[in-house]
Amino acid sequence: MVPAITLDPRLPSYLKQKTNNTVDHHQQQENFVIEEIEGLIRVYKDGRVERPQIVPCVTAGAADPELGVTSMDIVIDRFTNVSSRFYVPIRRDMNNPMKKLPLLVYFHGGGFCVGSAAWSCYHEFLAKLAAKAGCIIMSVNYRLAPEHPLPAAYEDGLRSLVWLKQEASCERGGEEESNQWWSTQCDFSRIFLVGDSAGANMAHNVSRKLLCSETSLLPLIIKGVILVQPFFGGEDRTSSEKNHDMVQPRRRSVLNQAASDTYWRLALPAGSNRDHPWCNPLANGSCFGSDSVAMMVCISELDILKDREFEFCGAMVRAGKKVETVVYRGVGHAFQVLDKSMLAQTRCQEMITHIKAFVENN
Repeated sequence: MVPAITLDPRLPSYLKQKTNNTVDHHQQQENFVIEEIEGLIRVYKDGRVERPQIVPCVTAGAADPELGVTSMDIVIDRFTNVSSRFYVPIRRDMNNPMKKLPLLVYFHGGGFCVGSAAWSCYHEFLAKLAAKAGCIIMSVNYRLAPEHPLPAAYEDGLRSLVWLKQEASCERGGEEESNQWWSTQCDFSRIFLVGDSAGANMAHNVSRKLLCSETSLLPLIIKGVILVQPFFGGEDRTSSEKNHDMVQPRRRSVLNQAASDTYWRLALPAGSNRDHPWCNPLANGSCFGSDSVAMMVCISELDILKDREFEFCGAMVRAGKKVETVVYRGVGHAFQVLDKSMLAQTRCQEMITHIKAFVENN
């Protein structure tokens, strides 16, 4: 006869506690933050991404009525859910009311990881730009990393232009009657690619891809590219990157070296470093595209990226490209959308004036 075995009465609670500890440990591992830019983005080990709404989003049509600009959101790719917000000036040139308006295809900033065409700061800036510069603006709401690392954003930019080509090619100016409120007023032979920060990187790389491949977008004609504080990088640090935190007032620039490096780790393809051509346009084998397209580069004096942007402009000029460089004194990265100081507002008005002149002269 097998003798009875007496279990320790504490065993069930011990096993339960051990199981709970194992579960808790697993949950702690899954909740471990692997990348973070404080207040903007947090990436967890299990792939979850959190983006605190640090900037409020606004609906289309919410622009200041005194500007005389109307806006509307249009889905341009239902599969990827990419959309664009269009801004159209209501007030026209009384001397030539039938004159069609140039179109600016705009890519917002945010290190490829944050930002939205619906952010209030972009909505206000682009409504003002459309009114003051007398142009239609198509602000693309592209997919973000790390869920969609590069080249997803570039693909969305290219897809936006293909969609625009289809709109321009339609006999009535738009595939859908609802699009005619902007398309019938648009001069499709005067297209400008524009962006700030990561959006400027997009404008450069999208135009480079188009021009190097000689892809036809007719009847669209790209007349110029405007890069506002383009978000470039590289493994070797420039002087403005090395000395930014020591020399420049932190309050005047929203981008620092740590944030810049984190954005690139999240955005670039796995295994890439900051000398990838999408990050470093001066890397070997980079193509600058056709010299027939004019370019303007807007640089902020207190921007951490300042030296890298000057190097880019110098390389473009040496390659025979037409480049206009404008420097904004006393302000930092993204001042035109995030800095509300009187100086920044003055510089913002100057930037709008420069963009208007560039568009009119090209």
